[in-house]
Amino acid sequence: LLPSPVYIHASSSLFAKENLGRMSEEQLNRYDRLINEPSNDWDIYYWATEAKPAPAEFEHDVLDMLREFAKNRKREQRLRQPDLEYLFEPPP
Repeated sequence: LLPSPVYIHASSSLFAKENLGRMSEEQLNRYDRLINEPSNDWDIYYWATEAKPAPAEFEHDVLDMLREFAKNRKREQRLRQPDLEYLFEPPP
């Protein structure tokens, strides 16, 4: 059974909320390419869950971070996207 597209978007939004604030400019650029260049969100899902290998240009530290996030070692419930207020907060 595959997750729904809503789950994929919620997970990527939660990943962004948790990680964007501590990424370097280079990592932010790699993240931007990762989420915008592949033509299919399912590709990103398969790469993040290691169901399929990622193309060489996307094999980098940000994808490693996304893979670690996808493992959900704390078994957090990730069923909805986060509120977007965090986007307007000043960086820590």
